[in-house]
Amino acid sequence: MFNGWVVRLFLVLFTALLVVSCGKQNKQAFYNSGIIYCSESNPVTFNPQLDTSSTTSDASSHQLYDRLLDFDPDSGRIVPSLASSWLVTNDGLTYVFQLRKDVAFHSTAYFTPSRTFNADDVIFSLDRWRLRSHPYHYVSGGRYPYFESLGLAQNIASVERVNGYRIEITLKRRDSSFLSNLATDFAVILSEEYASQLAEDGTPSKIDQLPIGTGPFKFVSYRKDHFIKYARHNQYWRLINDNTPETFADNESQNVAVNSTQQDETTLANSIEDASNTSVKQLVFDITPRSSLRLAKLITGECDATAFPAQTELEVIRTRDDLVLAEKPGLNIGFWAFNTQRPPFDNPDVRHALAAAIDKNTLLEAVYFDSATRAKTLLPAASWAFQNDADDTAYNPVLARKLLSDSGVKPGFSMTIWAMPVERAYNPNAHKMAELIQRYLRDVGIDATIVSYDWTTFRRHLQEGLHDSVLIGWSADNGDPDNFYRPLLSCGAIPSGTNRAMWCNKDYDELLNKALQTDNIDERNAIYQQVNRLLYERLPLVPIAHAYRYQAYRKDLENMTINPFGGVRFGGVEKTL
Repeated sequence: MFNGWVVRLFLVLFTALLVVSCGKQNKQAFYNSGIIYCSESNPVTFNPQLDTSSTTSDASSHQLYDRLLDFDPDSGRIVPSLASSWLVTNDGLTYVFQLRKDVAFHSTAYFTPSRTFNADDVIFSLDRWRLRSHPYHYVSGGRYPYFESLGLAQNIASVERVNGYRIEITLKRRDSSFLSNLATDFAVILSEEYASQLAEDGTPSKIDQLPIGTGPFKFVSYRKDHFIKYARHNQYWRLINDNTPETFADNESQNVAVNSTQQDETTLANSIEDASNTSVKQLVFDITPRSSLRLAKLITGECDATAFPAQTELEVIRTRDDLVLAEKPGLNIGFWAFNTQRPPFDNPDVRHALAAAIDKNTLLEAVYFDSATRAKTLLPAASWAFQNDADDTAYNPVLARKLLSDSGVKPGFSMTIWAMPVERAYNPNAHKMAELIQRYLRDVGIDATIVSYDWTTFRRHLQEGLHDSVLIGWSADNGDPDNFYRPLLSCGAIPSGTNRAMWCNKDYDELLNKALQTDNIDERNAIYQQVNRLLYERLPLVPIAHAYRYQAYRKDLENMTINPFGGVRFGGVEKTL
């Protein structure tokens, strides 16, 4: 006999398929010449410097832009991108980047570049987020949450132009994660020439609304709640260049610790080397919030790929011959964070009581359907600093009641659990998880109310600190442990909004800074074990799950892969008609 959820899913899909089929013929001409991606929500902006949402990253970072560096999707190693090679001095403080030549910016209806990419674009892009005195720093709000959460601007002493195709970045103190941060989705390179034109026209904010980059697609139009349309960038450098990076002359590499060139670039280049022959002329993000409707569109062919398939839909996708379900262990963490600036959640004993009140194994079974592993710390098993024997809070309602009583929290105490209104790999159904936690808390005398808003309002109110607790998470875009620990819980990450626990601990920050002062993996590993112990003792958040990442797409897409280090990539993806 079918389970109840299977029957409900079938009915929802059947209804959605009827809706999709009715409108399909009218839209067919619009969709035939490109790739259609069913996205779950609207981007906040088209500049990922300004937002850490994966929706924004998916819509912008790898479609519209490039970075100085990239991650090899298979090995995770840092590879060249707009910087063809780089040098690092022995003291770890100075980085010199050799830039590629003949890299074209997008030519659109609203901007025609007169030159190709050069050092001025890199300096503009970095100085915009790091210097408050920069004329573009406060455009579009002046918040750069990823960089703010890392305190990266405070550690950069200077960004200098050596010549038109070489820049030098000097740090104040060694940072073993610096190159990784330059390869993240947020470290995109903008056009300085376009910014200058907009400033002259008195419309600087258009740089984030009508984007110009060097990526494989260029922006065409956006209709909120409906679609984003992109056109192929025919002058994309990975298609027309010979992919032979310019490197430093031998006589320039004295006193250098690292000289990274093209050795790992081959894999990334090969993944798109045939894209010049693709039939894809455009890319469309079809904004479809309901997961069941996204799946229906995928089945009928109105979408070629879809974001965040629900856990209950995975088996449906697996059984279809015309669909592919790719999966990989994710660099993510789903967690329950407490607002530590609000009593009684400022008391670690209360936080331990709440953690002991819930059964994480049941949460995993009910919400993730065997597609996640239980989290003990922030770091997943894919991280080199993963600690398998880390302390973890066990389900113990008796202990929970005692800790609450000893802390003066009386039966009937009320609190809120904020549940994300969107699906994410790290938490595919936050509302269902909140309902389960609500029942567990009722058993220990706590009356919990579930709160949710639309995604934009939800995130704004979180940053304002209006929550008691929140079910949310983090998808890292590089494998460095600092990419988890610092944005999620450092003091500097509170203003940026990525520290949902609003927790500040000087000992914690000192350990994180100490870990970046060495390139020795064993030394860093030992420090992160101290970090894990401190987090277990203070417990600003409860780690719940490390989830697998899934990508569902039709079989007529070629070169479609999961990017484990950030947003979805459509550069080089082909469609066989």
